[in-house]
Amino acid sequence: MSLPSGGLGVGIIGAGFMGRTHAAAYLSARAAGLPVTLLAATGNRASPIPGDPPHLPDARALLALDTIDAVSICTYTDSHVELALDALAAGKHVLLEKPVALKHGEVQRLAAAARGSGRVCMPAMCMRFWPGWPWLREQVLAGRFGAAHTAEFARLSARPAWSTEFYADHRRSGGALFDLHIHDVDFLRWCFGDPSLVTSMGSCEDVRTVYRIPGGPAEVSARGAWLDDPATPFVMRYLVRFEEAEARFDLDAASPLRVHRGGTSEAVMLPPATGYEGEVRHFVELVLGRVARPVATLDEAVAVTSILEAEERSLESAGSVAPLSPPR
Repeated sequence: MSLPSGGLGVGIIGAGFMGRTHAAAYLSARAAGLPVTLLAATGNRASPIPGDPPHLPDARALLALDTIDAVSICTYTDSHVELALDALAAGKHVLLEKPVALKHGEVQRLAAAARGSGRVCMPAMCMRFWPGWPWLREQVLAGRFGAAHTAEFARLSARPAWSTEFYADHRRSGGALFDLHIHDVDFLRWCFGDPSLVTSMGSCEDVRTVYRIPGGPAEVSARGAWLDDPATPFVMRYLVRFEEAEARFDLDAASPLRVHRGGTSEAVMLPPATGYEGEVRHFVELVLGRVARPVATLDEAVAVTSILEAEERSLESAGSVAPLSPPR
């Protein structure tokens, strides 16, 4: 692929919270030495984008630019698939914010188009890059502490104070189930495999699910919630009990990741970059051909969406539900 003189040219579609986050991550990637240049953005001019790239009126204008090689799509969920299809048709590589869609069939439709496009189309599953989280998967796969017996995940926040009309419409946003809880569903599947059964309690705004995973820990659970008090602090944590140790992550702790074993407690040193920076750098390296395989794929997003749909059905039925196994 022929690159502009400034390296890989990227654009941001959507200048909201996540658009600004992606823009900052691209600037960080450039500062770290990657040949990437943020060239344009779409969205509200009153919402400044880091790096102050030119604002274009809409996605069509941005996708028409020959200097744009890749885009981050950071718009409302119900626009994701069509915008990604338009970007692929325009010959652009795509980093697509989560959730890709609220129905696995829509994610499948995009996955099929991406396979024939010759372009990267990667879902932005940032927990696969968050310091302390890939570490956990490495320990699980390596069996360093023996088999994992139980695993608990929690992700809580105040209800989003921006785009309130969108987030209040669960038919568009999917509620906390799809907006927040999705991170832990993707991660626990990445660590332990596909669940054969989910049992969910609560609502799409405050859900706790227990997963039965063949060959996995005896109990895996995750809670994701938007809480009403705007002063609610953001909580992101896990607790995994192995045969020989216990691993705890708490974002608010002075040492977020600690391993407890043999009567001792040891802090695990973590790299300073955020998961957003990690995923953006990985995406850039994929597009540049420096990395052969994506850490996250649309086929995996299909599977995660199917699990979340099963959780919706479990909430509605107050019973256990087997996720569908979509064809791949």
